[in-house]
Amino acid sequence: MSRWQVIPVTFGLMLAVTAGLSAADKSEDYGIPQVATINEKIRLGWEDYGISPSPDEIDSVWARRLFLDVLGRVPSVDELNEFQRDRGKDKKKNLVDKILFDEQYTEEYARNWTTVWTNTLIGRNGGTDNNSQISRPGMQKYLRDSFARNKPYDQMVKELVTATGANTPGMPNFNGAVNFYMDKLEEDGVQATAKTAQIFLGMQVQCTQCHNHPFNEWKQEKFWNMNAFFRQTRARRGEMPTGGNDNMRAMTLNDVDFMGEGRNINNAEIYYELRNGLLKVAYPEFLDGQKIPTSGRVAEVNRRDELAKFMIDSESLPEAVANRYWGHFLGYGFTKPVDDMGPHNRPTHPELVAFLGEEVRNNSFNLKDLIRWITLSEAYGLSSKITKGNALDDPTVGEPPKFSHFYLRQMQAEQLYESLLVATEAHKTRGNYEAQEKKKSEWMQQFVTAFGTDEGDEATTFNGTIPQALMMFNGDLVMDAVSTKPGSFIHRMAAEGRDGKEAINHLYMATVARRPTRNELQAANFLIGVHKGDMAKAMQDVFWALLNSNEFILNH
Repeated sequence: MSRWQVIPVTFGLMLAVTAGLSAADKSEDYGIPQVATINEKIRLGWEDYGISPSPDEIDSVWARRLFLDVLGRVPSVDELNEFQRDRGKDKKKNLVDKILFDEQYTEEYARNWTTVWTNTLIGRNGGTDNNSQISRPGMQKYLRDSFARNKPYDQMVKELVTATGANTPGMPNFNGAVNFYMDKLEEDGVQATAKTAQIFLGMQVQCTQCHNHPFNEWKQEKFWNMNAFFRQTRARRGEMPTGGNDNMRAMTLNDVDFMGEGRNINNAEIYYELRNGLLKVAYPEFLDGQKIPTSGRVAEVNRRDELAKFMIDSESLPEAVANRYWGHFLGYGFTKPVDDMGPHNRPTHPELVAFLGEEVRNNSFNLKDLIRWITLSEAYGLSSKITKGNALDDPTVGEPPKFSHFYLRQMQAEQLYESLLVATEAHKTRGNYEAQEKKKSEWMQQFVTAFGTDEGDEATTFNGTIPQALMMFNGDLVMDAVSTKPGSFIHRMAAEGRDGKEAINHLYMATVARRPTRNELQAANFLIGVHKGDMAKAMQDVFWALLNSNEFILNH
């Protein structure tokens, strides 16, 4: 059955793209108890709804999915061939372990998760505009070092929440972690309060700044009690290192004594206004009611240090990151959105969320372990092909996700960029990390839209619209990818003297992780004839069509 179609408008060639499907095997847990429990609890959900799972995805497409989600790019042909040479029953486990734990992938793993978490913590626009308080390179350096060392997640959270120091690499006392709060302390730290709860605890509390939440237990008092933890924190101008970017503001973040709005440092309270105009007092108090001394002297009680301790001890921290990572790999979290958890928004699999949270804590907040459990689960390995047995499992129409098939989703723009480089083998001759990120950031800006809300919301508009399709068809990145000029990917392949079938096989594996069907080979051979044996021109046509196909742009 046809799953995809590729239609290159300039040549009028239709390549019907068919992906084979293997029969669903018995659920495999690879002897990993966490994987076994995930499989068990997801299957219970299928039984409750009376649905059946799709068959397993073919191995090469599953590998493509894994590379996209873990490393942020498609696999190379060499990587796919190596994976397919493994005939053992643990070949998937072997690949997951290699990507996560082999030193050859450490840098790429760190690069991808730096991208993911930079966008989460400061946004795709953070530090890109002139005169920004945020140093994007500083944030990236902190995260890249952390992921390269596989730093425990609870340690990262503590470092981000309690960070002090300078924001820009090269400054004295540089600490890139300070960039998380650098633009969130205005208006008495309202954004620091909201984003800390949302990102790390999975709680959206921003609307309770002004009133009690209409749907959950969050009250206005809780927001301002949480906000009081940030009142000792100050962002100040620093001295830019020699040779720094003149458009970037050198900043430092420090903890200073807080007198309190009542001007009594021993009882350093804050005030907030009720909707009826009355003022109320708030002191530092965590969400579960735990309090700290009310002194505003840093030497007596560092409020952010105490907040970090409460957060790390909270059940919400590991459950929130488990939910966030499940959403990253499966397309949907157990709640929608992933950062709005609580009694008002019941998760689809409450026992599984609780279990994963416990296991994250029991395994020392090792994020690679969490990734390993999710990617080796039965749900992650299923085909994206919908069957009669699970047609009702459709979150796009508001149904709660049951994970009975893999949900199609478009590549993130960053994934597309990195995948184009790998598909054309341009990644082999890349510059250093800073040069790579600068070039990617410039390309990304055409897609980033800031909504201008109080929460600083933004998104990429990379969503398959006609202008973006034309950008893909004719943009510089794709035109460079399919160029036939000397030294280009196509030129090198043609110069190697491969026969037509071998060359076309390579293009399909490089883009969609499978070999072409008989009909696709016939169409490619027709192109070779049209171009009178000019392999470079024929390959250019086929490669252009593949890069602009749904099968390439979608994670499936």
